[in-house]
Amino acid sequence: MIQRSARGQAVPERTEPMGREAFERIDHTEIRWLGNAGALINSRGTTIMTDPVLSGFDMPLLIEMPIAEAQVPHLDGILLTHCDNDHYSRGTCGALKEVTDGYHGPHYVAGLLGEELGISGQGHDIGERFTVGNTEISLTPAWHNWQNESPKHHTREFAREDYCGFWLDTPDGSIWIPGDSRLLEEQLHMPVPDAILFDFSDSRWHIGMDGAVKMAAAYPDTPLILWHWGSVDAPEWKEFNGDPDQLRARVVNPERVVVLNPGEAYRLTRLSKQR
Repeated sequence: MIQRSARGQAVPERTEPMGREAFERIDHTEIRWLGNAGALINSRGTTIMTDPVLSGFDMPLLIEMPIAEAQVPHLDGILLTHCDNDHYSRGTCGALKEVTDGYHGPHYVAGLLGEELGISGQGHDIGERFTVGNTEISLTPAWHNWQNESPKHHTREFAREDYCGFWLDTPDGSIWIPGDSRLLEEQLHMPVPDAILFDFSDSRWHIGMDGAVKMAAAYPDTPLILWHWGSVDAPEWKEFNGDPDQLRARVVNPERVVVLNPGEAYRLTRLSKQR
């Protein structure tokens, strides 16, 4: 269900609090949206968070977080797509240090983890594969080096490879997280994923609505689990204002658009079993 904020933003109906059960060994793979661009993936007991921001975000929020850092019992890994504050949370990464086995991201982000938090993160090249528990993971390309156009934020020359998406092969199917990115031609020719964590915000440094429609059409049967929407109280920022109803009106097979509440579990199923 979708509601509207006082200032007209599309927001999820409610937050569903997460407890220890979200991290326990299960006989399948679940995806839980953490709000904005974060997710918890539990693949038969292998637990991975992607871009978690569980506290201390520097903009007002429209939602409650489904879990606090102190409630997280254990993570096999944290995946970080890039250095923006709504993806790389210094507070959350630092607070989860003692319960997390490994941090992974582009080389630049791994360097920041060490310099800023004393965390020995593992930096990877685009296309490189590695394993976390029972899950094979690779970095997919992204194009999001917007800082080079901003005098305030152009503290270095940011490169394409400082940003990434992630492809996860679990025992129960594949999950693709394209990350924050302008649409790239290679993103339209990936193997068919069993689920996409789908950014559909209409920003020129994100995929944009037209780009989202193209990507959805390239994988017409893949469930689209919506993220990067309904979380930040900033109606003037396109980056945070994707509207699920507008997306449904334009994509092929709109019934596959998945709108989760923060903390709600989605069970991953291979497309071959859905047909």
